[in-house]
Amino acid sequence: MKHVFRIPLFILVLLILPPAHIYSQDAISEKAMVAAAHPVASSVGIEILRSGGNAVDAAIATAFALSMAEPNASGIGGGGFMLIQPADGDAVMVDYRETAPQKATPQMFYETESRFGELTKPGPHSVGVPGLVACAALVLDRYGTMSFKQIIEPTVRLAEEGITVSEKLRSMIMDKYELILSHPPTSAIYLKDMLPPEPGAVLTNEDLARTLLRLSAEGSSFFYEGDVARSIVEHLQSLGGILTHDDFKSYEAKIRSPLTGSYRGYDIIAAAPATGGGAALIELLNIMEGVDVKAFGHNSADFIHVFTEAMKMVFADKAATAADPDFSAVPLKALTGKRHARRLRKRIDPEKARFDYTSIWNADTERGSTSHLSVVDAHGNMVALTQSINFFFGSGIVAPGTGILLNNHLSDFDAGPGGPNAIEPGKRPTSSIAPTIILKRGKPFMTVGTPGASRIISALAQIIINVVDFGMSIDKAIEAPRVHCVSRTLHVESRIPDDVIEALKSRGHEIQVRSAYDNYFGGAQGILIDPATGRLHGGADSRRDGVAVGY
Repeated sequence: MKHVFRIPLFILVLLILPPAHIYSQDAISEKAMVAAAHPVASSVGIEILRSGGNAVDAAIATAFALSMAEPNASGIGGGGFMLIQPADGDAVMVDYRETAPQKATPQMFYETESRFGELTKPGPHSVGVPGLVACAALVLDRYGTMSFKQIIEPTVRLAEEGITVSEKLRSMIMDKYELILSHPPTSAIYLKDMLPPEPGAVLTNEDLARTLLRLSAEGSSFFYEGDVARSIVEHLQSLGGILTHDDFKSYEAKIRSPLTGSYRGYDIIAAAPATGGGAALIELLNIMEGVDVKAFGHNSADFIHVFTEAMKMVFADKAATAADPDFSAVPLKALTGKRHARRLRKRIDPEKARFDYTSIWNADTERGSTSHLSVVDAHGNMVALTQSINFFFGSGIVAPGTGILLNNHLSDFDAGPGGPNAIEPGKRPTSSIAPTIILKRGKPFMTVGTPGASRIISALAQIIINVVDFGMSIDKAIEAPRVHCVSRTLHVESRIPDDVIEALKSRGHEIQVRSAYDNYFGGAQGILIDPATGRLHGGADSRRDGVAVGY
């Protein structure tokens, strides 16, 4: 069969343009738009829209394309959360987070104090059952307009013809070189002559192309009950892993009701558990809603101080409560309520850093890699989708013949027993993932999200505040300097002025200054619908390789 997908010339030009922050301008279109973490992935989504697909079709096609375009961060071997907001109607969320194997018992993983860390480091015991294929089958059937075959075809071509290795991708491969080198099926794809490929080299994945062609012909059962599951299970078990055929057969993506909140009159639609990211985002915005942010000034010492103290309390709540709702009740009404936010806000000392939650938050786990995409179609339907394989290059494992890089998401469970996020068979580990959709007077206004582990929550709050309180365009809101704190150390980008940093130190903050556009702070993508003109404004984060494309 001849594949019809081609990368448009303007996308190839974008691959060699300077970073987006040099321009810091919105992408603007009249009808439809895709913002994703790589220009090739964005081009796949926009071609689906041009071909008559809706936002759901385009989002799933883009999510698959990221398996090639940004393989270090997400793809078929992982899972995530998807928000769908129809132009008219209620939003839904799809939970396609990975699940723990039936043999992943607390007795096994918490046998000794160090056992969990040993088993969940990148390797065969760290892999959960992937969810993207199940999500695709579910949403294409219920909300899409195109077939599995049409959606997957562009990624097949990318896998056959290859993508151009960027500086960013090469740096990710360099960072995980030893992990990739230790697994021959993985190094055969991502190394050239056993070395990281140079920028400009072409990276192909013929095994993935063959897998996708069979998937498009045979459907999701090929992945969960057929040769793919068999290859993954047999390979992991040969390495000592515990995933079984029954674990794959029993997997299901779940439709759940998203969380709702508000910020200064805007409706916030956020991802619900199993992720804790959406609840934490609403909680953080609720605290900041009672602060005169505009009077403080953008990224002033006063603003950053209050925001930091609020962050630390929110993350303490998240650490204590986030869980898979099928296993533990999560007090969502209390966490996302305005009353709780008022109580927390009263605890903030405007002149002194009070809170230090180091004992309940392990900063060593803050290394997650994830990818976000946002879509708006010509009918006004919106999608926000965030997915991950966890650490860069996940478990490091590709089962021979599949081309699928597997996640290491079992490391997202608690390192010790007894808590709501402790590992159990069939359970989904909690997350900070928080795809978000915002309505203005009940009408779709913005779709946004970002990777970055706990930085997801703080980054999204800052982007929303930048748009709502400071009137920034979506791209400027994304590119603006960011800060982040979960326990004690306040991380700031170097664009934060020195006098602000010194003022924060004088209030007791321990500061770590990072680079100007630091990858630590994620890579947000967003689309905003201008209420006055109806035009779509897209922003994509230059901290990664993202780009927004519209027509």
